[in-house]
Amino acid sequence: MTERKPTGMDFESWIDTQVRQARERGEFDDLPGAGKPIPDIDRPYDENWWIKRKLRSENVSMLPPTLRLRKEAEDTVAEARTAGTEKRVRDLLEGLNKKIREMNASVVPGPPLNLMPYDVDEFLRDKWQGGAQP
Repeated sequence: MTERKPTGMDFESWIDTQVRQARERGEFDDLPGAGKPIPDIDRPYDENWWIKRKLRSENVSMLPPTLRLRKEAEDTVAEARTAGTEKRVRDLLEGLNKKIREMNASVVPGPPLNLMPYDVDEFLRDKWQGGAQP
């Protein structure tokens, strides 16, 4: 569409012509989402929809640091429960404990963390019932 609008032709006619010619050339064939419903068309209007979609697609969290660490702790403990080796469990929980200690020792915005470092040895005892590894 690098053509210029001819003198004397109104914009609407010129644009309609450009669209019609592009359609005839097949330039609108196989576009992503063709023939599918418009996503979220039935949801109430939200003026920040595009911001929220971008944050989701970029996997960006708007949570305060304490809530983000609580979620990370939950995910890390779940991973540690399924870890196959003692070393992996120790690595996971010691890394998490370091973050918990750092956050507990600093002033951060948002709600309190309310987490204490995990006792790695106790976690391992509970996981393998007396230390017997699988």
